[in-house]
Amino acid sequence: MLFLVVLAGLMLTGFRGYSQWKSYIIGPKGDTLNTVDKLDHRQGRWVNHFDEVRGEPGYEEEGIYKDDRKEGTWRLYSLQGDLTGVEFYKWGFKDGVCQYFGMNGSLQREESWRALNPDKLYDTLQVEDVEHLDQYKTVIVKNEGIGLKDGVWKYYDPFTGMVARTETYSLGKLAKSGSSTAAAAPPQTSTKPKEVLDFEKKAGKKKVKVQDGSVY
Repeated sequence: MLFLVVLAGLMLTGFRGYSQWKSYIIGPKGDTLNTVDKLDHRQGRWVNHFDEVRGEPGYEEEGIYKDDRKEGTWRLYSLQGDLTGVEFYKWGFKDGVCQYFGMNGSLQREESWRALNPDKLYDTLQVEDVEHLDQYKTVIVKNEGIGLKDGVWKYYDPFTGMVARTETYSLGKLAKSGSSTAAAAPPQTSTKPKEVLDFEKKAGKKKVKVQDGSVY
């Protein structure tokens, strides 16, 4: 009798837990993914799948949603399961340095972004002077509801693994750009980025098999 009471309690707890979601799917490890709450907001860990479109390769991405906005670290994978990018989000926009990799795991480019709080009409930011590094000025920016390119973007030579070109942005505007003679250097064995090495240590691919858990 006691066993039946405990079992009923566990079932009731699980039902209450899932009843807060409008829909969800179950991952291969039994974890809850792609949850949508009663307000149609995406919450928690998600895996998004995108098919090939007009010659652009398909990919998958996984990360966390908070109140329908991307938050924290998001990882991108080819449809073959290879890590192709690591992005960082704040308030649903890219924020910080994002990295993208080639099929052999080499670093292709680094992008630098600044997220603005979409809940504010204007945002006050500290901006570094691109002509005088380590010198900052305070600016007030109107929030257009987008992330801004901000900082140094680096493009890497696929043969040498060294920086071939840079672009420096300040709050969405290109401040300066330049090429590097490093691209002309003789080929050398480049070390794969830490994110790629960590990924390759893990067994299996990132293709996610799920079960539909719709609770409409």
